[in-house]
Amino acid sequence: MKNNESMVDRIIRVAVGLALVLAIFYYPLATVLIWILAIAAIYLIATGLAGFCWIYSLLNLNTKK
Repeated sequence: MKNNESMVDRIIRVAVGLALVLAIFYYPLATVLIWILAIAAIYLIATGLAGFCWIYSLLNLNTKK
């Protein structure tokens, strides 16, 4: 896996992922919505920490210079 995310992209992904985690615990939401937000949060945090996004890879995008 080759890094395809810039540092700014990685920071934004982790920040948004953590915000979603906080939203899950703070707001009373429907069960299905909680699962969707949890999956999105895990994906954003994991790709932000790893520096690799498979969706970017599929679309041949690269934010890292």
